[in-house]
Amino acid sequence: MSQHCQVTGAAPSFGKSISHSHRRTSRRFDPNIQRKRFYVPSLGRTVRLRVSVRGLRTIDRRGIEAVVAEIRSRGEKI
Repeated sequence: MSQHCQVTGAAPSFGKSISHSHRRTSRRFDPNIQRKRFYVPSLGRTVRLRVSVRGLRTIDRRGIEAVVAEIRSRGEKI
């Protein structure tokens, strides 16, 4: 579960690389996962989240309080 976003749920997807000669080989598309620290005032402490860059944009838009509440309602430990 190393390449998994805690906010959006983004995980690696799989596909094919196609060379110039059109040979197909398997490949993996990894999400852009960053490990970030956020201060959550309601908890009175900082939390570390593994988030994709899209997840960071979600946090900017909705706020860290709402995102942490949603993560905790899913039963994930923070």
